[in-house]
Amino acid sequence: MKKINSILILIVSLLVFTSCDKTETYAEQLERETESIHKFIIKKGINVISEDQFARQDNMTDTAKNQYVLFQNSGVYMQIVEKGTGEFIKKGETTTVLCRFTEHNILRDTLQLSNQFLIFSTKVDKMSVTNTSGTYTASFDPSSSVMSDVYQSTSVPSGWLIPLSYIKIGRLEKASSKLSHVRLIVPSQQGQFNASKSVYPCYYDLTFQRGRL
Repeated sequence: MKKINSILILIVSLLVFTSCDKTETYAEQLERETESIHKFIIKKGINVISEDQFARQDNMTDTAKNQYVLFQNSGVYMQIVEKGTGEFIKKGETTTVLCRFTEHNILRDTLQLSNQFLIFSTKVDKMSVTNTSGTYTASFDPSSSVMSDVYQSTSVPSGWLIPLSYIKIGRLEKASSKLSHVRLIVPSQQGQFNASKSVYPCYYDLTFQRGRL
């Protein structure tokens, strides 16, 4: 398993370091990133709505219309598929959140990483989340995190924290229980370490479940 993990880390590293032209300026890389996001939105038939419309819809997106809300301050696009069973993370609360995810590199149009299938399917990414007066901070548990293993950082992408203001974090305790489920388009400045360094956006399919402290 360690050998396989090392190979995957090497593959991801190669993808990252070959993803940008070294002669490009940072401004040019950001422009290329913006273009790739717009192409992705068109390709996927995404209907972008404003934060005002999102609020009028009781902080929900209509999946039948393939709606994503754009948060202007961060540049993150979010679709809420399922708000989830359970409770919102309360102000002043620190809790453990378990994540299943799939990460696509939008710039290269490739599946980049996932813990939902193949060799990582037995590992659920665990993070410690704190709500401080409505501002969320989080870090991965290095002993149980594919993201931490591959990107060598316990920092949770800022884009992953945006949904936490709008979804409930619970557990599958009965047949009617549902995990919160979101889809995100995350620009590099709100992304994981390598995405930020090499300036590429990622598309995430994420579920959240409350863990045990």
